[in-house]
Amino acid sequence: MTMGWKTLREKKWFRVATNMYVLVLTLFVIWMAFFDTNSLLIHLELRKEINKLEEQKKFLQSEIAKDKKILKTLSSEEELEKFAREKYYMKKDNEEIFLIEHKDSTK
Repeated sequence: MTMGWKTLREKKWFRVATNMYVLVLTLFVIWMAFFDTNSLLIHLELRKEINKLEEQKKFLQSEIAKDKKILKTLSSEEELEKFAREKYYMKKDNEEIFLIEHKDSTK
């Protein structure tokens, strides 16, 4: 059963599909979705990048909050001295420092 050109042109879907407005609209949608500089694919990539940057922003904000907390505790002179002694092994002029290492902690 082959369909002739005349019978095909009489079908409603064929008349709608070959309408000039439908063809132009279809080409426009395809162009905007895939080929334009502001295409849908580029928007999806940018959305993914924005989400990644927002996660990084949240992480860095939490790190800033931790650092602010540490700075607040180091504002007193006793805490600052304790931090310098523990972290950087600083000492006063008349003191000696002894580092004690356990056997299982050394390599």
